[in-house]
Amino acid sequence: MSEKNKINCVKVSTVLVLLLFFQLAMAQYNFGELDQKFSSAKKELGNNAIAMIYKDGKIIYQKTLGEFTAKTQAPIASSSKWLTTALVLNLVDQGKLSLDDKVSKYIPLFSKYSKGYITIRDCLSDMTGLESDASGIKKIFSKTQYKSLEEAVTDYAMKKEIISNPGLEFKYGNIGMDIAARVIEIVGKRGFEQQMQERITRPLLMRATSFSSLDGAVDPAAGALSSANDYMNFLSMILNKGLFNGKLILSEKAINEMHVLRTNSSIIKYAPKPAEGFNYGLGEWIQETDVNGKATVISSPSLIGTWPMIDLCRGYAFILFTNNLKEGNRELVFAMKTLIEQQIPNNCK
Repeated sequence: MSEKNKINCVKVSTVLVLLLFFQLAMAQYNFGELDQKFSSAKKELGNNAIAMIYKDGKIIYQKTLGEFTAKTQAPIASSSKWLTTALVLNLVDQGKLSLDDKVSKYIPLFSKYSKGYITIRDCLSDMTGLESDASGIKKIFSKTQYKSLEEAVTDYAMKKEIISNPGLEFKYGNIGMDIAARVIEIVGKRGFEQQMQERITRPLLMRATSFSSLDGAVDPAAGALSSANDYMNFLSMILNKGLFNGKLILSEKAINEMHVLRTNSSIIKYAPKPAEGFNYGLGEWIQETDVNGKATVISSPSLIGTWPMIDLCRGYAFILFTNNLKEGNRELVFAMKTLIEQQIPNNCK
């Protein structure tokens, strides 16, 4: 046998082994009803979507509709917040800042305009007390008026009105994430996008994920592009308590900080429709809790359809990845989650 033929045989054998491995993983579960539910929503999903489930170190379910594949890149809107929060917590792990640091420690202008008590934690939990910016679909289509995060955050410090004391009211928006991202630039002495690549996306092999902007400042809260494969790598890291391919991306302490409830129904003054009835942690929604108020299901739904989710009790990560301006696809996701739960038992006591 020639050397070329040997190489071809090895390649074919490798592909066959991977296909067999995937088939064995799928054989443990009967996702027939899930397939039907997902396929029947093709029109609702704008004809293009992908659904994936990760558990125990492997993809146990993957279904595509239309032209979308696991590598298709698309905007993820508010699902960007989870990534930005991870970057902040990476810097916390490195001892470069604390969640309880006041923003004014890094941006003194906030003290000058009577906003000196806002902390990094307030920023990541949308409880800065500042008046909200544009939100929802309007925000997605509005072009930023700022040329940099520095310019944007300076404007917030000088012009945004104080509606409540920090930490007392929750209003979902983007201002807090922008402020936290600007602190990252100051502390890390490099741009937000560069640090995101160095600390999060590159170590997680998220090659299709970017916050780059051609028409103004980067948007840390809603401006990322990603793919189902990429975001699933991120979800697997969260599910595995900060580890990805044996490398520590975030500490277990940082992961746990994300999952702590920062809100209750009485302090939530605004939440988008997909997340109504949920509570909030750091950069993520607490979709479900146990009887003690501990997070069991966490998510970061996007107003343009993508919905990443982790069930901590069943030990799986799920993503519905699409781009159809459907405000979260809440009913569909809930229906799919019910079908998944029929196949994966709850391991929480």
